[in-house]
Amino acid sequence: MNIPVLDNGGQWTHREWRVLRDLGAESRIVPNTTPFDALAADGVVLSGGALSLEGTDAPLGRVAEWIDASPVPVLAICVGHHFLARHFGGKVAHAAAPEFGRVDLTVDRPDHPLFRALPDRLTVWASHNDAVVEAPPGWEVLAHSPACAVEAMSHPDRAIWGVQFHPEVEHTEGGTEIFRHFLDACRR
Repeated sequence: MNIPVLDNGGQWTHREWRVLRDLGAESRIVPNTTPFDALAADGVVLSGGALSLEGTDAPLGRVAEWIDASPVPVLAICVGHHFLARHFGGKVAHAAAPEFGRVDLTVDRPDHPLFRALPDRLTVWASHNDAVVEAPPGWEVLAHSPACAVEAMSHPDRAIWGVQFHPEVEHTEGGTEIFRHFLDACRR
């Protein structure tokens, strides 16, 4: 199974790659300017990144092409999550209370494939100034925290999932399971 990580400049992109590799996927980190047709992929991870998408419609490399052209599952993390929200009509803004470090996550949809068999409350690791303040129309909010209403969300018709927090960081409870659930979707 081939799962590229589209690099959006995140500080933990290599950890995303390593978790995928440790779970048995073929993976490599590729620039987000890589054309969609240049890689055969069974799924795509959109890495985090330090840039802010708040109040801009600037492109994020060629990520929009990947999202629009690819029928494969997508897991978007941090700024990748912000990009999904903006791309599909949601809203991204400077967070009223930025989250750095430990965050108490409440899973609103424990029956969703992303959170299957995980507790309703998790301690996760976050690092963000911006947040999705409004999910795109039709998208389902899967989890929230006291400071962030959209910690995780899901496309209504496709296996496209976004998370604000960092499941690749070992301090995130259930992070490896979240990646495992993503890989399960890629196998279908």
